[in-house]
Formats: sequence, structure tokens, C-alpha cells
Amino acid sequence: MFYYVLKYVVLGPLLRLVFRPRIEGLEHIPDDGAAIVAGNHLSFSDHFLMPAILKRRITFLAKAEYFTGPGIKGKLTAAFFHSIGQIPVDRSGKEAGQAAIREGLGVLDKGELLGIYPEGTRSHDGRLYKGKVGVAVMAIRAGVPVIPCAMVGTFEIQPPGKKVPKVKRVTIRFGEPLDFSRFAGLEDQKAAIRAVTDEIMYAILGLSGQEYVDEYAAKAKAAGAEAEGSRKLPRRPR
Repeated sequence: MFYYVLKYVVLGPLLRLVFRPRIEGLEHIPDDGAAIVAGNHLSFSDHFLMPAILKRRITFLAKAEYFTGPGIKGKLTAAFFHSIGQIPVDRSGKEAGQAAIREGLGVLDKGELLGIYPEGTRSHDGRLYKGKVGVAVMAIRAGVPVIPCAMVGTFEIQPPGKKVPKVKRVTIRFGEPLDFSRFAGLEDQKAAIRAVTDEIMYAILGLSGQEYVDEYAAKAKAAGAEAEGSRKLPRRPR
């Protein structure tokens, strides 16, 4: 109930009024039935802008940190994400990935839309990074189409670290559904799920026009942070 109040009465109209998103390819979202919407992830704003313009409800796999923050702010954030039907995902370890897949398949089994960011985390520099294979496992196992989605301009309005977004128009672009029925029964084959994931990322790339990096975003982000830390270390006197 609270989800629909936010979507149609409070947050949805406000976001459409302020950011005036250009919507392209909305006809590719099915009117009913299960499907995965797989998109790039450039900004915290992505969580709200895409659901605001879709006619159907969409459930995202959200990082567990949104549900475990300390203090009053943390509790309010957790309550908000729970109320809009988002599912917390622990991103540490292999078993955590399996738990996320089970949760995602549960959404698809109900005939609903599942939103996922295959990169696994927000891009720290606006580039598109290598996709994780969980999206492929779910698509093959559930036998559902994958609709690629590109958020364009959200990095500029709210890059990582910026709490209040700029008021600037953004574009939300959906591509034609991708059918992976030819991979049925191969969700345990590494080559198959890598091929499916790469096809999804290539479709997102074609919609977004981003520079592609064949490396996982979390690894690249950690390496960048380590390099930045090294530069800030005081030099030893000679």
C-alpha cells in the first residue's frame, strides 16, 4: 500500500516534475508476467527514478547496508526500503550471492518485475563495468526475458558522495527484451552464464553510450581508493 502511495501520490509525481525524465522504449516493458529489468547503476537516484516512471511495480535487490545503518537515520532508511518492497542483499561471499538469486527467483515466480544492477554496485566514475553472472542464472532458471535499461545523466545529477541531486533532466532508456531460452538448463555452466551476462552488458552499453571497463566495479573502486590513499601518505624524510 505504501509503495503505491509513494509512487502515485508523493514521490513519483515529484520526481517526474523536478527531473522531467525523457522516457524511451517504455513499450518494451511487458504489461504482465515475470521479467528482469537489468540496468547500469550510476547514482543513488536510480533507485527512485526508474520505478517512478514504470506503470508496473518493480522490486529491486538492494544492498544490505541500506537496511543495517545505525541510529534513527538508519532505522528510517531501512523502514523506507522495506516499505517499497526492496529486498536486502548481503554482497559478501559466494553463499550471499546464492541467497540473492533465491530471493530474485521468488519475485519472478510471482510473475513480477525484478530490477537488478548486474555491475553489483554503483559506478564510481561513470563508466560501465563487467557484469556479475547472477542475472544470467536467474534469467535462464526462471525462463524470463531480460529488458536492458540505461540511466543517462544520473551520474551528473548525483555522483557518489553527493547527498542532494542537481535539478537536471535525465533520460531513461529501455531496449528490446533479450530472450535466452536457447540456454535453458545451462545455468550451471560457467561459459553459458558468462555469455548471457556479457550479452546483457553489451545491450546496456549500446543504450547508455558509456565507456566499458572489462573489470568488476568493486575491484576497480577498491584499487582506486588504495591508490588515492597511497598518494596521501606523508613522504619519509631522506
